[in-house]
Amino acid sequence: MKLLVYGAGALGSLFAARLHDAGHDVSLLARGARLAELRAHGLRLVEEDRHDVRSAPVRVVDRPEDGYELIIVLVRAHQVRAALESLTHVDGDVLVLANWAAGPEPLSAVIGRDRLLLGFPTAGGRLVDGVLRHRADSWITRLVTVPISEPDGRVTPRLERTLRLFREIGMDAKAEPQVDAWLTTHAAVEVPLGQAVDAAGGPAALAGDRAAVRELVHTMRRNLAATAVPVIPSVIGVLHRLPTAVVAAVVRRFLLSRIAERGLTPSPAATAEMAALAEQLRGRAR
Repeated sequence: MKLLVYGAGALGSLFAARLHDAGHDVSLLARGARLAELRAHGLRLVEEDRHDVRSAPVRVVDRPEDGYELIIVLVRAHQVRAALESLTHVDGDVLVLANWAAGPEPLSAVIGRDRLLLGFPTAGGRLVDGVLRHRADSWITRLVTVPISEPDGRVTPRLERTLRLFREIGMDAKAEPQVDAWLTTHAAVEVPLGQAVDAAGGPAALAGDRAAVRELVHTMRRNLAATAVPVIPSVIGVLHRLPTAVVAAVVRRFLLSRIAERGLTPSPAATAEMAALAEQLRGRAR
């Protein structure tokens, strides 16, 4: 397949490398300093806690071309609309794998409902000195599914093709008929978490403030109660059913984990994304 990965951050770089390794004709769209870095040194990646950095000879571009069968958009929530606007005259279906809580309608209005697919990238990684450090594959990572769907939840031939593509590169992609509810639920939990980590100066600092963690749990519950969509996946409903002390203890343990240390580092981009998602949630509140 001829593919474009739009966005060369950690996840875009990871997806592009895996698609290339699977034999696909994939290009990676980058901008600014990341574009210069990739042109100078190529796409370099390594599993976390290892030192055997390898290069993936992925073609790097600074603007989209034509003739793509699928364009995978992997950018921050506040960058999604601009990315789609740049693709209105470019051929190919568009899969938005991103934080998004405003529903499919604003995206369909830009790119067209007949081209749009929605999902979320459940893989993990980070860029360190230009090198992508990503999670190693394990039985645990293989249990985490990548939700992908048509905007209206139908199962279509193009959705099935996309799911097969992701499974081919080792990602357990599944059709999620309520993808809007899934994305909104995720944002309802992630926004207060990200903002609390930002205010505390990092996940470990937040874990040390028990009052702040309890307030975080209360804010997550208020967000979930305010959303006008079902809580998907239903396991998130335990935030309401379990005692606050139990949920807070689980959250503190997560905040002290390696995953939180590597994935929740405060940054201007993360702050901007949380602000955009918070605004989207306010627009969807009942």
